[in-house]
Amino acid sequence: MKSVDEQIELIRRGTDQIEPFNDLRKKLERSVATGKPLRVKYGIDPTGIDVHLGHTVPLRKLRLFQELGHQAVLIIGNYTALVGDPSGRDKTRDRLTQEQIEINAKDYLKQVSKVIDITKTEVRPNGEWFGRFTFLDVLSLTSKITVQRMLERDDFSKRFNTRPDSIPIYLHECLYPLMQGHDSVEIHADVELGGTEQLFNLMMGRRLQEAAGQEPQICLTLPILRGLDGVRRMGKSLGNYVGVGEPAKGQFFKIMQVPDDLMREWFELLTDLPASEITKLVDPAQTHPKAAKQRLGIEVATFYHGAEAATQACADWESEVRGKQDAVDMKEVSVSLAAVATASGKAGILKLIVAAGLAKSNTEARNKVLEGAVNVGPERTTIADPKAEIDAADGLVMRLGKRTVRVRIVP
Repeated sequence: MKSVDEQIELIRRGTDQIEPFNDLRKKLERSVATGKPLRVKYGIDPTGIDVHLGHTVPLRKLRLFQELGHQAVLIIGNYTALVGDPSGRDKTRDRLTQEQIEINAKDYLKQVSKVIDITKTEVRPNGEWFGRFTFLDVLSLTSKITVQRMLERDDFSKRFNTRPDSIPIYLHECLYPLMQGHDSVEIHADVELGGTEQLFNLMMGRRLQEAAGQEPQICLTLPILRGLDGVRRMGKSLGNYVGVGEPAKGQFFKIMQVPDDLMREWFELLTDLPASEITKLVDPAQTHPKAAKQRLGIEVATFYHGAEAATQACADWESEVRGKQDAVDMKEVSVSLAAVATASGKAGILKLIVAAGLAKSNTEARNKVLEGAVNVGPERTTIADPKAEIDAADGLVMRLGKRTVRVRIVP
C-alpha cells in the first residue's frame, strides 16, 4: 500500500471538494497502520442505459481507490431510482417502474465494468434494506432532518416559491437525500464520491452516520464534465457526449471535436497521464492542439478498446479528414490590431488580409473576398462581404485559396 502522502496526492487530482480534508488523512493513516482498507462508496441510479464519459469521472476515482488497495462499494439505487434524484434539477424527475429499473441495472453493471474492476467491487442494491422498511422506519428516517434544512438545498430553494408559476416540490423528492444518506449507514462508508451538485446528499450521509453512532464519512466531490460543446454538462439529450460503449473510431472522431479550452479538464478527469505531461500537452507553444487531441483520443480509446483499436481509429481519422485540416506547421504572421481595427474595435477584413500577407493591396483583397476565396476559423467560415468586420483573436487561422496563415495579434 502506498504512503498516506502518495495516496492523498493521487486522490486530490481532479477533485472539487474533500470534506473534511483532515479527516481523510486520519482515515488513511489508520488504514495504512492497520492494513484495513477504507470502504469507498459510489451510488448510481439505473435511470437510463447509456453510460458516457461524464459518468466515468467518479467511476475513475473509485477505480483509483481500488488500485490503492481500498474496498469499492457500488450502490445500485434500485429504490432511490423510484424516487428520482432532484440534485441539479429544476423540476421533478420522471419516475420509472421497478421493471425498467431492473433491466437498466443489468446493463449499467456491464458498462460500469469497463471502468472499475467489478470482480473486486462490493455491489449492493439499496432495495436490500429499503425493501424491508416499515412505515415506522420511514417516520424514523424523516425525523432526522427539518423542513427548513431540506429547503436549504439549492435546487429546492430555487423551486420554493409562492408564485402561481413556481415549479412544485413533491414530498417524495425530499426523501431522496435521506435515502442516499442511509445507504452510507447500511454499508458503513468511510468515503463517498459524487458530483459537485451532490454535496448536500453526501453530507446527509455524515449526519445520519453520526446519529447512528458511526464515524462519519468523507465527502469527495468531482467536477461535472463539460461536453463536446464546451459549455453544458455532457449528456445524450444534448448531443454533446462520448459514449463508453461506442466503438474506438466513434470515440476518437468525437474527441477530435473537443474545444481547445476543454483539453486540460478532459486530460485530468479522463486519463492517468502525469500532471507535468498534461501541462505540456495543453500548452500550444509546446504541443499543437491537433496533436494534443489525438493523444487524448488515443488515451481514451485505448482505455476502452485497447491500443490497437485506438491506433487504427487515429489512422482512420487522418485518412478521412486529411486535406480538410490545416497544416500543423502553418506560417504564423504578426499583425498589429491597431493597424486593422475599425471604430467598433473589430478588424476590417480587407486590412486584415493585407496585414497577414495574403494580398498585396486592399483592391486585391476585395476581389478575393468577392470571389469567395477567403475563409477563417476552425469552421472555415467564408467571408463574402468586403465590408465585413471580424474578431481578430490571437491564433486566428485565415485561408485564401491554398494559402493558410495563423495570425498572432500584437499591440
